Amino acid sequence: MARSNLEVADIFRDYGAAYRMANVGHISLDQLKVMSAIERCRTAALGGHVTRCEDCAHEHIAYNSCRNRHCPKCQAGAAKVWLAAREVELLPVRYFHLVFTLPKQVADIAHQNKREIYNLLMRASADTVIKIAADPKHLGARVGITSVLHTWGSAMTHHPHVHMIVPGGGLSTDGTRWITSRKNFFLSVRVLSRLYRRLILEGLAKLHRTGRLSFFGDHVGLADSTAFEAMLAPLRNIDWVVYAKEPFAGPKAVLAYLSRYTHRIAISNSRLVRFDAGSVTFKVKNYRVNGAGRHTTMTLKINEFIRRFLMHVLPKGQHRIRHYGFFGNGNRAANVARIRELLRDQPPIRKDTSEGENDQSPRLLALPCPCCGGRLIIVDTFAPAQHPRAPPTSARAAA
Repeated sequence: MARSNLEVADIFRDYGAAYRMANVGHISLDQLKVMSAIERCRTAALGGHVTRCEDCAHEHIAYNSCRNRHCPKCQAGAAKVWLAAREVELLPVRYFHLVFTLPKQVADIAHQNKREIYNLLMRASADTVIKIAADPKHLGARVGITSVLHTWGSAMTHHPHVHMIVPGGGLSTDGTRWITSRKNFFLSVRVLSRLYRRLILEGLAKLHRTGRLSFFGDHVGLADSTAFEAMLAPLRNIDWVVYAKEPFAGPKAVLAYLSRYTHRIAISNSRLVRFDAGSVTFKVKNYRVNGAGRHTTMTLKINEFIRRFLMHVLPKGQHRIRHYGFFGNGNRAANVARIRELLRDQPPIRKDTSEGENDQSPRLLALPCPCCGGRLIIVDTFAPAQHPRAPPTSARAAA
């Protein structure tokens, strides 16, 4: 299927105002800010630059981006910067991929208590891996974890889960040895799932006991402690799914994966097929089906599409990407250096992008010239809500 030129911003600009009016009092301030940012992204409302190509003298107007973490157009640049920092931390070891999910009953509560339960999900999944890995019966080492929170399924339904990337091994207790895991096995999924289940259920009980959970609509009765405990009781006797994928084929494969997943949002512009006054059609993937029926399309009413998108707006200050264990922010650099020393590995050389630059160097736009691919030099800027002078038409340029 050909790549679509449609954008989520187009839908918001055309129908966002009507949606806001129809849902007054039901849209949070964070969601309103996201809608506004996406609607204004790469428009004159945010200002921008006028650039000229070094090679063909083509003039190009580039509007500023909103840089909102929920904007489909602003994530590629953010991912590139983040990946450059992670590349120097890659270790020459096998990496494993784990996925932690929540049962539907807990996911429904999470929809009404995003901050508390998303934090619990990320903390409990990390504690599970750290505790089991530290046990001498399993690995007996201190591991490093990069966790990424996703809250959606392919159809933009609410499906909170954590993707976790873990090196296949860890530091010994005294920090003098690197302990390697088995080739195609990191930790027992059965053991992980049981501890993870216990930590989540204990965490939920504590949140309820301290009055940090809110309940609305069909779940209002769960404010009663007896009803809440009755809801949790069946969950203690079922298997919770902790999914362990096959190990990555080397550190480069880890980077390729991270580039697709770390800064992903509920839906990318490339998945949009068409939209009109009544509905939006977009591509979906059915993970329960293999073969030709795996990739299909789904059509939603405009209001339902916007509602599902806004469902995945994170609370202010909520971190989607977190690091634990020896990747913890406090001592990450020292731990990575120590592990490289133990593995006798040389750190990758980072390219110094500032070399040869000075105050007299021309300011460049990150994008190439749309005509010839040359470098675009910024020759003028304009403030938000101002309209730039129009670049010359092809006829004028030719003259």
